[in-house]
Amino acid sequence: MSSARSVNGVLNVPVIDIAAFRTGSAPERAAIARAVDRAATRVGFMQITGHGIPADVLDGLTGAMDAFFALPLEEKTATRPASKAVNRGYTAPKTERLSHSLGVYSADDLFEAFNIGSQAADFPGLGLPDEHYPANLWPSRTTGFRDGVTGWFEHAGGVSRTMTDIFALALDLPDGFFHRYQDHSIDVLRMNNYQLPPEDAVLEPGQLGMGAHTDYGIVTVLWADPVRGLQILDTDGDWHDVVPAPGALLINLGDLLARWTNDRWISTMHRVLAPIDADGRLYRRRSAAYFHDGNHDAVIATLPGCASAGRPSPYEPVTVADHLVQKLAGSRGLALNTDAEREAARLRTGSRTPAS
Repeated sequence: MSSARSVNGVLNVPVIDIAAFRTGSAPERAAIARAVDRAATRVGFMQITGHGIPADVLDGLTGAMDAFFALPLEEKTATRPASKAVNRGYTAPKTERLSHSLGVYSADDLFEAFNIGSQAADFPGLGLPDEHYPANLWPSRTTGFRDGVTGWFEHAGGVSRTMTDIFALALDLPDGFFHRYQDHSIDVLRMNNYQLPPEDAVLEPGQLGMGAHTDYGIVTVLWADPVRGLQILDTDGDWHDVVPAPGALLINLGDLLARWTNDRWISTMHRVLAPIDADGRLYRRRSAAYFHDGNHDAVIATLPGCASAGRPSPYEPVTVADHLVQKLAGSRGLALNTDAEREAARLRTGSRTPAS
């Protein structure tokens, strides 16, 4: 499995304007696809502008997040799912360990979160299993919360599907190639809050806001506050800060796309630092990650042209659901994933001092 490549100690996460992919000429669309291919091959992360999400939709999201995370803990925990296997509702601080999805032990992650996602009821007539498409849980006392969150969910979902159309062109696949893998996609919006109460400013050794991990699905659309926190790992074992450019969304590729492309494209290892500056002061950091993971019953096997006799694929075909269950059993269920040695080996190289 590949890692992001830095040049002379600098890791460049390119900014790509995708507006012309929707309305531009064939040469303009091809230029965007080439830029995405370069970023996907070298970094696994990119920043996109021209995504078309209105500012008021972002305002609705951040207002909803702030209102919810300001609630008393007992009100937030009222939206906690009955089982950790249900990836919906509230996640309290220090209850997940993202690095366990790689089979690597860590201290508890510091973030708190609220998740919504695709529901079986969103796809009437398909008989989708509640196990993979559970009903959403909603807080009872946050005015406008549901509208603000679902508005972002719909727009971020549109961006993720635009990205898969760009991916198809970049990989020389037929137009709309990925549509049959995503017409009842398991999608999750995870809203994260890293603002710690003062009593949590003393950390355990190695404790992070969110532990090192790769994303599990096809593509992630990430909004985040423009402050330090997110870091990605390069081939030399160095961690590099990534702060969003004004108006940009971060896009990163997940494990399933790396499997599909036989690691031509990178599912990049990343983590989030605890929100504490060099002087020990706490600061606010929020993010909202939209995970576009594909249909539960889609079989992910190496794409045409991505494997050869000289470069065989190490990946067996896997369904989206089976892959996600295994990964979530690590991060949410806290069971060390025993089938992620290649990813874990990458993480173990990341022992050098974080870049700044």
